[in-house]
Amino acid sequence: MSTTEEGAPHSARTTAPTGERIADWADGRLGIYNFRFLIRKVFPDHWTFMFGEIALYSFVVLIITGIWLTMFFDPSMTETVYHGSHVPLQGIPMSQAYASTLDISFDVRGGLLIRQLHHWSALTMIGALCIHTLRHFLTGSFRRPREVNWLIGFTLLVLVTLEGFVGYSLPDDLLSGTGLRIAEGVTLAIPVVGTYLTLFLFGGEYPGHDVIPRFYSFHILLIPGIVLGLVIVHLIYVFYHKHTQFRGPGRTENNVVGQPLMPVYTAKAGGFFFLVAGLLALMAGVAQINPVWTYGPYRSDQISQGSQPDWYMGFLEGALRAMPAWELTVPGGYTVNLGVLIPAVILPTVMMMVIALWPFLESWVTKDKREHHLLDRPREHPTRTAFACAFVSLYLVLFFGGANDVLAERFHLSLNQITWTVRIGIFLVPALTYTVTKRICLGLQLRDRDKLLHGRETGRIRRLPHGEFVEVHEPIDREQQYTLLSKDVREVLSAPVAEHDGVPNPQARKDMLRHRLSRWLYGGQVANPTPQELRQALEHFDHVSDEHASSNGHASSNGHLDSGRHGTVEGREPDRELH
Repeated sequence: MSTTEEGAPHSARTTAPTGERIADWADGRLGIYNFRFLIRKVFPDHWTFMFGEIALYSFVVLIITGIWLTMFFDPSMTETVYHGSHVPLQGIPMSQAYASTLDISFDVRGGLLIRQLHHWSALTMIGALCIHTLRHFLTGSFRRPREVNWLIGFTLLVLVTLEGFVGYSLPDDLLSGTGLRIAEGVTLAIPVVGTYLTLFLFGGEYPGHDVIPRFYSFHILLIPGIVLGLVIVHLIYVFYHKHTQFRGPGRTENNVVGQPLMPVYTAKAGGFFFLVAGLLALMAGVAQINPVWTYGPYRSDQISQGSQPDWYMGFLEGALRAMPAWELTVPGGYTVNLGVLIPAVILPTVMMMVIALWPFLESWVTKDKREHHLLDRPREHPTRTAFACAFVSLYLVLFFGGANDVLAERFHLSLNQITWTVRIGIFLVPALTYTVTKRICLGLQLRDRDKLLHGRETGRIRRLPHGEFVEVHEPIDREQQYTLLSKDVREVLSAPVAEHDGVPNPQARKDMLRHRLSRWLYGGQVANPTPQELRQALEHFDHVSDEHASSNGHASSNGHLDSGRHGTVEGREPDRELH
């Protein structure tokens, strides 16, 4: 970029402004002018997209507060006697990790605020990631070309959950120590490799002397480094594939309708970051969380009633409490603890694999190789939406099952009855939720079809000449009509032919499986109105409008109707035909 004209006399040349010269210098070395397309990168404007931003901004707060906490936390299992400012624990033997946590909470200026801000940020990030993942699942944004980014986001959710558990365990208090004891039991329950994994994670039998230092390394170095790298790759893929958007006028598979990165989206995102950080700081200042001084240091011979993990581990606790104490002895004299293996290893693994591989299941069933940049409304895919709601209901049943002792105490109920209710609910509640959700989605589809054919209810009652009272309907607006008619209705794959002209079909079994899954996923859908039905509906509206105009005597030459005392104008639009 030059600020002088080639061949101009020296006296006619002007000096470029300082900012322009700095920009030219940077461009000559970094090529920043080649990134000008990022300034005009378009971001859709929809409230559901904010959950991913909340997770990202919470992660930023976590990094800042985590760096601050590392300056005061001592990740050592060396035993010491506490002589700090918290009087009830003075003279109590404890680890250096627990003592330093108390010092941060009571002796370091602002330490308790930062520690609680760190904890609240972790819970908020995991919650936002869960809702963010659910939103992507319900709207079908995981389809091609975003399958890899879906796996990256899912891996982020798993890693952040593990990161939260590891960080929650670092203070070495009685509550988190109990969680670590459960984690050791779960690891040992894994056949063949369980003892080796326990040795790697805990350095021997728990509690030992290595678990806190090892978990500290995982918490501040290994897992955050992987998470940070995956976040960067995730955002790069979002930029590369462009944002998804909901259907509507002007929105196609080849464009994005929204606000540019500079200056609109940057200003909005910056303000939203400070809003999220401010709310997290407010929660940290007024809502106490994880008061480790009330639990005391961890001792293997002590445990308090009503101990509960953080919410994201509640489902695992509930699964362990609901599972009967089954054991299986295999040849060779080895005992397999099914009471721990099934609920804490097999069940979470199956749940994670189903969510991670769902995009590939849909792609295989539908044989759909197209790129999708327009989102589905949840009602447009009843089976997928019902499956997601059933999955969430299973999680909630297990979550409340993990609090069976607290529920029994607070509501004066039988602990055994609550446990059996959870056991039955694990099978009954998801099935009932699936059925009800699918019927609701199909009902909403019928409602959308009714809106297209019969219009929306206006709330105005009219008496017909023969005395009947009816409610006046009017056509929905063109934007809503376009959105409803642009629904992507998938066809169920036809059943395969076992043989043709006496030649067996080698793919018959595979095609039959694909056909059955396709019928499960897309069978029973409500089809869009046909063009003939839409024309008949418009003719009906025109006929009703003409009758209404004639009966009121307010028809005008331009075809519009006087609305009477309401002062609004009603009539036919210049173009009513829908294609």
